[in-house]
Amino acid sequence: MSDVVRWGAFSCALVPFVLIMSGTPVGGAAGATAGLAAVTCACRALLRQSERTAARVRVREAGQHRGRMGHIRAGARGGDLHYHRRTPVD
Repeated sequence: MSDVVRWGAFSCALVPFVLIMSGTPVGGAAGATAGLAAVTCACRALLRQSERTAARVRVREAGQHRGRMGHIRAGARGGDLHYHRRTPVD
């Protein structure tokens, strides 16, 4: 993630310079810089959130027991068998 954020910061610094050199008014370059900075911050927040979610899923999966065939088991009987109580017939 840090590489993506660094490239975003680099582009936020480079774009206004290029725009001003090409004749764009300073206000337009400042607006473009503000927009790029907002997009970079939003992307950084989304990347961090997805990394946290992926880490939580990995931890949760590591705690579950896997059976011989590699499947996650629901309980001692594997969740396949259901025992029903028999009631007396009147």
